[in-house]
Amino acid sequence: MAAAFLISSADSAVLGACLALAIATLLFIFYIQPDASDLAPHRSKLDHLMERRDTIYDNLRDLRFEFRSGKYSEGDFNSMKTALENEAALVLAEIDQVTESQVRRPRGVRPAKTEGGQ
Repeated sequence: MAAAFLISSADSAVLGACLALAIATLLFIFYIQPDASDLAPHRSKLDHLMERRDTIYDNLRDLRFEFRSGKYSEGDFNSMKTALENEAALVLAEIDQVTESQVRRPRGVRPAKTEGGQ
């Protein structure tokens, strides 16, 4: 009978641990709310522009491959290539604007004035 008591005591300890874990899990799931910043992706404007640039470059590469394989005529290829190159130029200009605004440029040393005003 002592062995039965030890087994039921061990079973109750395991059962208690499982119950405590289940309660902690339910409390975590239903009562702890994540911050909105945890759910939002942390992407800057520069990240978005770089991704657009890479996508455009991939599209240009695919367009050249499909033209060489005969899928597009030369006129269609040239018009699509021009459109993609124009879009790439706009994105690159935006990237330049963003990076210029993010870079802190040190102030240069001002030239000393001479007596003659030169």
